[in-house]
Amino acid sequence: MDWASLAGLLLGLAGILAGQALEGGHLDSLLQPAAFVIVVVGTLGSVLLQSGMATFLRGAAMLRWVFVQPPDLSRTLTHDISIWSTTARREGLLSLERFIDGVQDRFTAKGLQLVVDGVDPYKMREILEVDITTYERRERQAAKIWEAAGGYAPTIGILGAVLGLIHVMENLTDPSRLGGGIAVAFVATIYGVGLANLVFLPISNKLKTIVADEVRRREMLTDVFCSLGNGDNPRVIEERIQAYR
Repeated sequence: MDWASLAGLLLGLAGILAGQALEGGHLDSLLQPAAFVIVVVGTLGSVLLQSGMATFLRGAAMLRWVFVQPPDLSRTLTHDISIWSTTARREGLLSLERFIDGVQDRFTAKGLQLVVDGVDPYKMREILEVDITTYERRERQAAKIWEAAGGYAPTIGILGAVLGLIHVMENLTDPSRLGGGIAVAFVATIYGVGLANLVFLPISNKLKTIVADEVRRREMLTDVFCSLGNGDNPRVIEERIQAYR
């Protein structure tokens, strides 16, 4: 669990509620189902229209990374690379085949297989870089659904405000119904701006950071596999790894 993410979200919400209380307001005044439906459902519809179903579902699935980040494999990876390079130096590249079945990461297994197959290092780099580019493009597009939501939500909040004011104008002769329309008008704007800046945009930026870290890990592995293919000394490979830290 990433407690910093959870604390950040709760702190942002607490700041708004505390400010509302200090101004003498009540929590009930911020709970407007109509405004929530307008902003949230409208935003989701806009994002789905922009991204398509597959990208939308992938971006929604990535949400768990904000609170439960993917495991940090850097320590075990460094140890594994040391074993690979030493084994290849002593027993040859074919000896690395026994490590492939124990690797759970598809990219790592693919790289090891290319090394074992004796693929030319330049061709190997080309193959792996295409894999990295495809991965990065797919994951970044999925993460951008949250950035898109952060862009649409404030505008849809304004739309909710206009709808609330229209409701007010239609009921000028009935003062008992004016308060509800005005409340929806202002609260819809709060929902739009608040969700964009406290939830959607921070989530997008965090997911982009996680994707960038994974891309950097794969780039490091690409250098390692090409070095193995070239028959570089384990010490040289270790120095290249240090450059990524």
